[in-house]
Amino acid sequence: MAATQLHAWGIPYRTALSDTATLIVAELAANAVTHGRVPGRDFELRLIHAPHIHLHIEVSDTRAERRPPAPGETPAPSPLTDTGRGLLLVDALADRWEVVDRVSRGVALPGKTVRAELDIPPAD
Repeated sequence: MAATQLHAWGIPYRTALSDTATLIVAELAANAVTHGRVPGRDFELRLIHAPHIHLHIEVSDTRAERRPPAPGETPAPSPLTDTGRGLLLVDALADRWEVVDRVSRGVALPGKTVRAELDIPPAD
């Protein structure tokens, strides 16, 4: 869905920006499902496109007590471990990212939101 929306906004499939954004969405969504799941509640994805400026990605879940580490503080997993690299990818690929309390329309909600931004390079 994210790649389709990006394409509709003029960020074509299989471009560096589209591939990077969809990888970040996939990693954050997988984390929300794996670590932020509360039975009976889903996660939320929000994409905001500021043309020629940045692409803003937000993934929110409803579990507040399991917050990921802050940017730059994600521990490296053991080389033999199959998991634990998602936020390292987000840290390496996003121009900025953060973890904040979940808020909708100015109202605090249970859970957290992971935000990531990608700067949109100027057109040639």
